[in-house]
Amino acid sequence: MRNTGTAIPEILTLLPRMVFPMDRLTPEQRSANMAAVRFKNTRPELIVRRLLHGLGYRYGLHAANLPGRPDIVLRKRQSIVFVNGCFWHGHTCPRGIPPSSNIEFWWPKINKNRLRDRRVRQELKRQGWRVLTVWECETKDTARLQRQLCRFLRANRFLSRRRKGRKPQLVARSL
Repeated sequence: MRNTGTAIPEILTLLPRMVFPMDRLTPEQRSANMAAVRFKNTRPELIVRRLLHGLGYRYGLHAANLPGRPDIVLRKRQSIVFVNGCFWHGHTCPRGIPPSSNIEFWWPKINKNRLRDRRVRQELKRQGWRVLTVWECETKDTARLQRQLCRFLRANRFLSRRRKGRKPQLVARSL
């Protein structure tokens, strides 16, 4: 097996190629299926947007002037919400498990996505943004997701208003 420069689990490299099931779709069907995968206005993203709007928050979408084109930008609160698909971004839930066929393709692809996500989050934090990642599987329980969003956005109440060229500073809070 050739070295792709990624961390493919050792056990997978030891298994013979014939163990993995073949794709049930033709290459043309698989291509059409993959072309239909959207990256904007996905069902999980719409769920998060509906919850935020219902809570009274107003936001921008897919800001091209920010690293990673965040899904949801709350400028007044200096906050960003990414809504990630479990499969494409390598979440640790059952939906995030890569296919067992063609692992030489999928492992590097998903690892590159995870590295890019980490790099983008770090850059946004360096610029003074607060970042929350909502996973596709977390959108199934909307009550829990709503509490998570409230905690994240209400934490910003204690940040002072952003001044020109300065990152937000914590404001002392009286108990």
